[in-house]
Amino acid sequence: MAIRITTKQTDRVLFCGSKWWGDPDMPENMEYPMVEDYPLTFVCQINCEDIAAYDPEGKLPHEGMLYFFAALDGWLGYESPVENGMGEWPKGHFVVKYAKEINFETFRSCIMVDEDDQPVTEPEREIEFSLCEDNDDGIKLLGVPYYEEVRENYPELMNLLQLDEDDELSMRFYDCGMVNLMMKEADLKFMNWKRTKAYLHSL
Repeated sequence: MAIRITTKQTDRVLFCGSKWWGDPDMPENMEYPMVEDYPLTFVCQINCEDIAAYDPEGKLPHEGMLYFFAALDGWLGYESPVENGMGEWPKGHFVVKYAKEINFETFRSCIMVDEDDQPVTEPEREIEFSLCEDNDDGIKLLGVPYYEEVRENYPELMNLLQLDEDDELSMRFYDCGMVNLMMKEADLKFMNWKRTKAYLHSL
């Protein structure tokens, strides 16, 4: 089974919790990822305790924080010097980070602002998790990519995070596209996040 991700607006404080968009809450020594001197879009952070009940095989860590960043600005309707199209994305245009322990006293929100000190990120949204089939569409952790063509091109890889178009998130990849962050199960077991691949496919 895979883990479906849905999001909703909330007034709750999501500091060090699972959230979509907003600003990442990171250890002081963790650097915000950049590509070509441009900050990657913060996609989401997953408090791994929140997914433990949905991951009985322990494929993902059950403690700490998992972070996803990608060059998505162009797919959210913003101008961006970094563009990615169909196929496999270059290394550095997506980044997965992990903090083994969460410390409310030492973690800091990395707030992105413009030259007028105004926030530039989308409002943060609370994440809810549920189980879904391995090959489902939608936004999900684990399982396999929804599109058969992607599975055929990367038979040795499993899905880590699937990004699907979502009107509430203002996220769309061409007419009917998805981005899959994928890695080998052995690399996932050893948390070798740098071995992750990103692939955009659209009908």
